[in-house]
Amino acid sequence: MSQLSLNLVAIGIFTITMMSLLGSIINVSPLVPAIATAGVLGLATLDTLSWRGQGSTLMLDWIARFSAAHRDRIIRHEAGHFLVAHQLGIPATGYTLNAWDALKQGYPGQGGVRFDSQELEAAIEQGQLSGQLLDRYCTIWMAGIAAEMLVYGNVEGGADDRQKLRGLLVQLGLPPAERDQKERWSLLRAKTLLQDNVSAYEALMLAMTEDASVEECSQAIDQHLPQAA
Repeated sequence: MSQLSLNLVAIGIFTITMMSLLGSIINVSPLVPAIATAGVLGLATLDTLSWRGQGSTLMLDWIARFSAAHRDRIIRHEAGHFLVAHQLGIPATGYTLNAWDALKQGYPGQGGVRFDSQELEAAIEQGQLSGQLLDRYCTIWMAGIAAEMLVYGNVEGGADDRQKLRGLLVQLGLPPAERDQKERWSLLRAKTLLQDNVSAYEALMLAMTEDASVEECSQAIDQHLPQAA
């Protein structure tokens, strides 16, 4: 069961427990908490086994839509990925800013920026992954985290990004010390790219907020790069 589903189950069980304790006071039948408990556990199990946790993701995404601050953080996070990928020559193929749009486009999870990863996959399969190509993708994966740290000083998203980076470094057989060093270096490089292209980053966020196409987002970046001036 996913951590998200487990958290929802915990919240549900806490609420039901309080209903049981206060049931006699507010005249609630003991059957109500029992039925509610069975329902919560059943839905959580169904979500995990049949929907792969997408149900709980969609529900939390719907709740989060009412928070402008949360949406702004998501846009900043994803724009960080998009801008850094653009600057490193890895084209974005699409993006979504919430789980509902991701589901409509046939992608699981909470959405995000999608990249052309054919070169990376081919290099891994052939055992010919160069250090330069590895650095580019590691920097892109850390760019969302870098964007949040620069603006907010903390990070709420990026767990999947770290997992991709660490998973690949483990697959490549790098020792723990080198993996940590690679992660820190990639984060620093991503921060530098974002700081050096603030105008392009702001223009990109505006374009993504307006649901612009990938091509329009790329044009927004190019038109506001320092060298364009």
